[in-house]
Amino acid sequence: MRVDFYHMQLSSVEQVLPKLLEKAYTTGKRVLVKVGNEARVDFLNTALWTYEDESFLPHGTKKDGNAALQPIWLTSGDDNPNQAEMLFLVDGAKIAIDSLSQFARVLNLFDGSDPDSLSQARDFWRQVKNSGNECVYWQQDNNGSWHQQS
Repeated sequence: MRVDFYHMQLSSVEQVLPKLLEKAYTTGKRVLVKVGNEARVDFLNTALWTYEDESFLPHGTKKDGNAALQPIWLTSGDDNPNQAEMLFLVDGAKIAIDSLSQFARVLNLFDGSDPDSLSQARDFWRQVKNSGNECVYWQQDNNGSWHQQS
């Protein structure tokens, strides 16, 4: 099992998440986006509809219903109603280590300018490593491009 850690230093989650979701969507795998709280679910739901004029990223929340029909589902809960194979953790959302196995891949996006977010990401990294899973670290360069670090 692989967990990718995205250390956001130059961009916000509102800038990074849509681009990563576009890539995930092209794989044909269902995606679950777990957010820290319901207010942020509502905010990101709107942001994903409006982040670019020419973009279309099909997604839903519990307010929309029909989770089984949604390729991307936003939630603050621990459920996986669209049977997602990929999990995005944003805004400090957490998952129990023993729940990771229900996903083929997990992406943890964290704010590099927030000490609490950094600390939480480091703790999660240790837990993932100690459980025998693979950790991959991504960092932005000065142009905002992502590079895998060793």
